[in-house]
Amino acid sequence: MTHETFSLVRAAGFIVAVALGLFLERRARHAPMRASWQINGGLWVVDGVVIAITCGACACSVALWATRSQFGLLNALAAPLWLAIPATIFGLDLVSYAWHRANHRFPVLWRFHRVHHSDASFTVSTALRFHPGELLLSVPLRLAAIAVIGAPVVAVAAFEVVFMLANLLEHGNIDLPLGLERRLGRISVTPALHRLHHSRRERDLDSNFGTVFSFWDRLLGTHRPSSSASAVEVGLPDLRPPSSLLEALRLPLGG
Repeated sequence: MTHETFSLVRAAGFIVAVALGLFLERRARHAPMRASWQINGGLWVVDGVVIAITCGACACSVALWATRSQFGLLNALAAPLWLAIPATIFGLDLVSYAWHRANHRFPVLWRFHRVHHSDASFTVSTALRFHPGELLLSVPLRLAAIAVIGAPVVAVAAFEVVFMLANLLEHGNIDLPLGLERRLGRISVTPALHRLHHSRRERDLDSNFGTVFSFWDRLLGTHRPSSSASAVEVGLPDLRPPSSLLEALRLPLGG
């Protein structure tokens, strides 16, 4: 897989994820949601430019290097692709869980991550609401994980698509049938589980850190149950939501 193909697969996955999320999302329309879409979309554009300049398809480059150099666990084991793809998805999702939890634990990381939690609404666009500083800080860990795992480039592309789909859908203002939600929640992160993570209550904020799989939270003691029937007030109790893109970008510099 070339860099161009990798980028095309990632872009196609993003478009499909956004379209599906918008299709499933409840059609509530109110001012905070419109304001959030403007700020979240602006952050997504800024993030795209910053990452394109500093990293681009560097995940693809590292995966190709690991394969050529036979570096990393999967290469040492000569793992076939049918095993390497799920192993990469599981491994990188666990790293994502650890990084997310660290963003809530360490003050310097929380300064950037709270931009994501400062959204006064909870919509598909909330999945795009990340400060570029947070994304840049995550790049070395993400690339190191790809190298240590020895992930083939096809497996990294598969993870990127699965991760984008999960991230966009779980931030959607989506209510699932309760029976389906319970079954899905045993394995994957549902919108209700992640909505609880965006709660203004501190005990809920420090729970449900997973992105793709919910069992990391169950295994590591951070799982809190939730359902579409539960009302959750989202946002941060000690922070007024930014009213503009510039204010969101400046937020990590504040108190």
